[in-house]
Amino acid sequence: MTTVRRAVLTLPAAPLGPDNPLPALRAPAGAGAHAVDPRTLAELPRDMARGIGRDPLRSLLPAPVRDGYGRERTPADLDTIVIENDRLRVTVLPGLGGRVHSLHHKPTGRELLYRNPVFQPAAFALNGAWFSGGVEWNIGATGHTTLSCSPLHAATVRAPDGGPMLRLWEWERLRDLPFQVDLWLPEGSDFLYVGVRIRNPHERTAPVYWWSNIAVPEDRRVLAPADAAWHHGYERGLSRVPVPVTEDGTDRTYPLNSTHAADWFYDLPEGRRRWIAALDADGTGLVQTSTDPLRGRKLFVWGTGRGGRRWQEWLTEPGTPGYAEIQAGLARTQLEHLELAAGAEFSWLEAYGPIAADPATALGEDWSDARADVERSLSGALPRATVDAAYTAWREEAADLAPEEVLAAGSGWGALEVLRGGHELPGTPFPESTLGPEQEPWRELLRTGVLPAPVNGAAPLIAPLVASPWRDMLETAPADPTTEYQLGIAQWHAGDRAQAVRSWERGLKEAATRWPLLYCLAVADREDGHPERAADHFEEAFTDHEATAGGTESATGPGTTAGADDDEGRALVATALGREALDALLAVDRPDRARALWHRLPDSARRRGAFRLIEVRLLLAERRPDEARAVFDAGFEVADLHEGAEVLGELWQRFTDELLPDAYEFRMRPS
Repeated sequence: MTTVRRAVLTLPAAPLGPDNPLPALRAPAGAGAHAVDPRTLAELPRDMARGIGRDPLRSLLPAPVRDGYGRERTPADLDTIVIENDRLRVTVLPGLGGRVHSLHHKPTGRELLYRNPVFQPAAFALNGAWFSGGVEWNIGATGHTTLSCSPLHAATVRAPDGGPMLRLWEWERLRDLPFQVDLWLPEGSDFLYVGVRIRNPHERTAPVYWWSNIAVPEDRRVLAPADAAWHHGYERGLSRVPVPVTEDGTDRTYPLNSTHAADWFYDLPEGRRRWIAALDADGTGLVQTSTDPLRGRKLFVWGTGRGGRRWQEWLTEPGTPGYAEIQAGLARTQLEHLELAAGAEFSWLEAYGPIAADPATALGEDWSDARADVERSLSGALPRATVDAAYTAWREEAADLAPEEVLAAGSGWGALEVLRGGHELPGTPFPESTLGPEQEPWRELLRTGVLPAPVNGAAPLIAPLVASPWRDMLETAPADPTTEYQLGIAQWHAGDRAQAVRSWERGLKEAATRWPLLYCLAVADREDGHPERAADHFEEAFTDHEATAGGTESATGPGTTAGADDDEGRALVATALGREALDALLAVDRPDRARALWHRLPDSARRRGAFRLIEVRLLLAERRPDEARAVFDAGFEVADLHEGAEVLGELWQRFTDELLPDAYEFRMRPS
């Protein structure tokens, strides 16, 4: 019998900490790592180029930046949901994006995934905190979802065969779309079935992105039914190359044959069954297959170079075997987005399970025979027709069923959108009971037409909403500083930057607490090419916060911990503003003013790795290279160093020709 039950997993874990209290007005920090240069874009197939250019993120709004985590791990209990039959045991983390942490095959005793032995956030999600391992569900935009470390709603539902099924669902806020992931194990099955649905309840077309990201041990061969792939490194290129052996004579289907980090998006022919497999030396491993709408398949490798090895250590524990990622997505590449029509949906079914092929053939030099052998094994274990029939049964009989026993709660943002829009979403209820303190000001705006002002002149740190219906309500609400602040954020997100600046300037005239508006104006100055003015505004924002820190301001902001005490809240804001101000002052070569601000930071901030990095920049600006070198020699870790960052190597080269120490080597492309 298949069962679904709650359990607890204890892992060494670094706490997530509070989110950044400043609104995320800028595009993701690591967006450049996934860019394609214009010359390459012009040479791509027209539909691919359109998908790559479709609706790029102008900001992370309304999601918060999650950068409050560190690198100190202590044992912690993580809530899990376990789905189990007599063949498989599946462990899911509902509080961390619904990640499948483990897929254990009982008859062989094999773990089919790469299972991370620690929980260590790192800055790989679009909004920051992300962790490696297992199977993650990526929705939103190119990159790892903003929900990587966020709770999803979870409940049991009846599966198509009458057994229990786990449903995960949430409202994805970057694209303003609800989605669901249904996981079940038919009795006696060696395969986990996963039904996915993304719905567009709006009266407009929406851009959609989805990739199921599967971590597997890197000492594998990865096979997919393709003779070519689109290769994307970290050099802004995208080129079509042969599979398995590229022009340089290297078989790239073995992750350990690559020196540098890279993506290989397999070009699957139309009409062929969709699958990807990772096999070890004896021909066994994991296979993932799906119905046809999940078109893309990908291999990501870290490479054997020093940068890739360092990232592998960074994301887990030194001495832990490395991993690669095999992935499946809606488009051919992760750089593309599809269009979902108003009122329409995308839905498909995936299956994950063990595969056993003839090692002499599947790992042999004849690529055609290797693929055919794996496909024969897959057909014997799980025929294509069985997958198609399971999808039809799920979509017609189970996808709309109401949840039964609630196992975990997500956010209240979906409930707020359903309350505003009156959306009917069978199968994924967002009841008003899930509304919380973050949604309450917006519920009040919806009810009365007035956004409540902070008490006693406190900062207007209400978690933002930016969709056009909320922007329309803000435009007709009474124009006090809180409303002007939020209206400007919504206008900025919509691309109306000039009007956003006017709203913030209007709010500034009457604001008792000025720093939130000054911060927004500073970002606008920097984005519009006025770095000196931006530095002035950032510095002024820090000073205003410093002057008002004795007031009633709390840390309840966009994604921050509601109810944090005043001291914690003030330190959090001072740290976030100080980091921005120092960066801006150094960018315009004002080390004297940067040094003066440095001394006004909280002691806790100056000890953080990110600020040790700023200290190196400051010392170099002050022409004190020996002291900058001493900071490196003493050692520091920037917990939120983002994907593709090369700043450590660039700074090191400013004071020495020596080889960059391994501890600071995070470069993901050839020198």
